[in-house]
Amino acid sequence: MSVSVLTSFSSSSSSSRNLKIGIVGFGPFGQFLAKTMIKQGHILQATSRSDHSQLCHHLGISFFRDEREFVEADNDVILICTSILSLSQVLKNLPLHFLKRPTLIAEVLSVKEYPRNVLLQVVPEEMDLLCTHPMFGPESGKNGWQDLTFVYDKVRIRDESTCSNFLHIFQTEGCKMVEMSCEEHDKVAARSQFLTHTIGRTLSEMEIETTSMDTKGFETLVRLKESSVRDSFDLFCGLFIYNRFAKQELQNLEMALEKVKQKLLQKMEEQSSNEFIP
Repeated sequence: MSVSVLTSFSSSSSSSRNLKIGIVGFGPFGQFLAKTMIKQGHILQATSRSDHSQLCHHLGISFFRDEREFVEADNDVILICTSILSLSQVLKNLPLHFLKRPTLIAEVLSVKEYPRNVLLQVVPEEMDLLCTHPMFGPESGKNGWQDLTFVYDKVRIRDESTCSNFLHIFQTEGCKMVEMSCEEHDKVAARSQFLTHTIGRTLSEMEIETTSMDTKGFETLVRLKESSVRDSFDLFCGLFIYNRFAKQELQNLEMALEKVKQKLLQKMEEQSSNEFIP
């Protein structure tokens, strides 16, 4: 496995230009990103399985029901904001061969190797590819993106200017820019993001709730549970199914819980055998 590369991002250009960005999948996360992009002056267009035409009209975004018209709308960047589970089908239905000129195809999924591999298979070779993962969302980023992590991998970049201008969107908002290979991202995310979601979902299954005598630690667990269930179960499934490192982390968690259990039982037996019985 290749050694991970983590670097702080610095723009190579002294100025940036406004981009024409087409968003594929205008759900909550796509809408969340769009509002900041609009604020920065970028021109946005969108297409989605659901009809978001009214919302887009309100935001000043052109909405396309016809995917060919969207592809032919001369975007500098096409940004994939679909769910992990729907990515393959969405890209199969997107007629990228109608693109009129070289375009940067970027994505913001929570796993990286899977979308990279799919994009390399279906995107015309003359198009640039950028895999990214904003490590925040509508809740954690509601008060701004300052110091929030943005991970990216320049999978296939020829037009450095357009790529730099797109990354500049996040740099301008104060994000911590981290360049990392898709493989290394998934390895790290399996231990951090997937493990966090797994524990949160487990706490939800236990139906833990606040009590009148909560410790600070328990309050943290309740917040973790509530944060995890706010995200869709499809996202949680995607983190497991499409990150090849997640299954091992789940096994590690199971083994660790069993070790803790055995230590408790052993201590209980020792304590019981040493107890003084009058």
